[in-house]
Amino acid sequence: MDTLAQKVNRILEGDHAEIIAKVKEVLSRPEFAYENPYDYQNFRETVLKWCKILADEGMGSIGYPEAYGGKGDLHRYFTVMETISYHDLSLVIKFGVQFGLWGMSVLNLGTEKHHQKYMKAIGSLELPGSFAMTETSHGSNVRGIRTTATYHHENQSFTVHTPVEGARKTYIGNAALHAQAATVFAKLIIGEEDYGVCAFIVPLRDKDGTILPGVRIEDCGMKMGLNGVDNGRIWFDQVNIPKENLLDRFVQIDEHGNFQTPIPNRGRRFFTMLGTLVGGRIGIPKSALSAAKTGLTIAIKYANHRRQFGPKDGKEVLILDYQTHQKRLLPLLAKAYALHFSLEKLARGFVSHQGQPEEMIRYEGLAAGLKAYATWNTTKTLQECREACGGKGFLSENRIGILKNDSDIYTTFEGDNTVLMLLVAKSRLTHYKETYKDLDFSDVVNYVVNEAIINITELNPITIRDTSDSHLLDFEFYMDAFTYRENSILKSAARRVKSYLSDGMDAFDAFNRCSNHFINLGKSYVERIVLRDFIEAIGKIEDTAVKASLTRLCQLYALSTIEENKGWYLEQDYIVGNKSKAIRNMSVQIGKEVRKDALDLVNAFQIPDSCLSAPIAFSALG
Repeated sequence: MDTLAQKVNRILEGDHAEIIAKVKEVLSRPEFAYENPYDYQNFRETVLKWCKILADEGMGSIGYPEAYGGKGDLHRYFTVMETISYHDLSLVIKFGVQFGLWGMSVLNLGTEKHHQKYMKAIGSLELPGSFAMTETSHGSNVRGIRTTATYHHENQSFTVHTPVEGARKTYIGNAALHAQAATVFAKLIIGEEDYGVCAFIVPLRDKDGTILPGVRIEDCGMKMGLNGVDNGRIWFDQVNIPKENLLDRFVQIDEHGNFQTPIPNRGRRFFTMLGTLVGGRIGIPKSALSAAKTGLTIAIKYANHRRQFGPKDGKEVLILDYQTHQKRLLPLLAKAYALHFSLEKLARGFVSHQGQPEEMIRYEGLAAGLKAYATWNTTKTLQECREACGGKGFLSENRIGILKNDSDIYTTFEGDNTVLMLLVAKSRLTHYKETYKDLDFSDVVNYVVNEAIINITELNPITIRDTSDSHLLDFEFYMDAFTYRENSILKSAARRVKSYLSDGMDAFDAFNRCSNHFINLGKSYVERIVLRDFIEAIGKIEDTAVKASLTRLCQLYALSTIEENKGWYLEQDYIVGNKSKAIRNMSVQIGKEVRKDALDLVNAFQIPDSCLSAPIAFSALG
């Protein structure tokens, strides 16, 4: 008979079990034995070797069309990234830069001539590359980048140039050592006119690794983590490239040297271009979640065999049986499961709606929110896991410290989390407008305040005091509470902005004055989505034991989230003091029930022992 762990694993892996098993088999080979990540010069070459092995297995190109050596399966590409994250995060980032950012930018922003010329070489790692968007003075604000690409019609070429020091491309993965070319984002200049940010393929090195004339590259050196990735800074000094190196899916230059585009609106064209690259905001949180799962597996396995203190003259107690240990680890385990189902649904939806611009706008906002929520959670989870393992958690051999350092940058990869949550908040405002084709911020605010039906019902005096077990364990109560919080914050934020606008304040300044409020709006929206997706996943489970176990996890996620936000709920009179205490007590009680399944629930991740590696996960050493 299958164990609970085996049954849950089948649900987690779904129809991707075969590719997950294949990736785990590759990662378990002797070639993937861990090396010292602090000897970063050697480690970079090892990570490159690992990437080449994965490319040879067809895993780098799996998301590309079959015509270019792939399988046309973007969802499985995300699954590959998620699974190799169990092994090493430098590997997953170098993998993601090469096959995701570099390859997908050529695929999604280029046209057939680029696909024919580059895609097979990118997918096989014959052509290592970079994604050169970020500049020293402009990170999140891509529109503000200052690198230029000036068109010369007389010889059908562009000159790519770094005009000021702040326009150097910075923190570019693969650039310091291995990239032979890059997708470079620069302002397109024709004559005296600036046509906005476009993407170009710019050669960096020859096949022997020699940097090409006009290109200057500097190694970023040692970092806090991810030292297997060769990040670099790039300057361009009047570098000439041919006209065909313009990635021209959304912008073209005709035979007369005139600018053309199928999307005349400059702002919409810019966001459409960036929208094709939103896949990174799905791969990064999935990778971050794998790091959190690894940390939780190490900490919970250790806590399940490490004993300390106990009754007088009695046997010492397993530390996982302490209520404090359950309180610190098991809600994080519940959130890991909740995020798994939500990120999986996001990936499926994103892939299935490719080529549908209106739907993709919705997925861009959701991906931004889940990326921020998941990566913040990984940082918190790994810190808690480190502390829960005491001094042993501080040892490099037990991997939690390495995971912490390597994943820390995830909170600013693919967009700073705070900026992304503000983006999510703006998307929530537009959600209540029937159309946002010619969106005016002031109009949307007025719409939300004056017209939107937000379903904030009159508070029921019986419900706000209900402390019965049946109520506190009811999914409907959780959804009502999460939805109420999101909608209340939305309406309150809109009212605040409207007040500032009515006083004559500029829309940018008004939004800035309310930015902390909008961060809470973004977070409350994501929490509701995650809960909804977890409940939906549980509803599809037929096995009684699995359904009961995951139901308890969902209850723990919901209760602990309400408890985290209890100050807000008390301020809003959504709950009273006695109910807040009852929620806290019920969270502790459910945690005791989840503890019984905790080992099965981390074993269900089926992280290979060679990847887990941490000695404390296998023995308490007496």
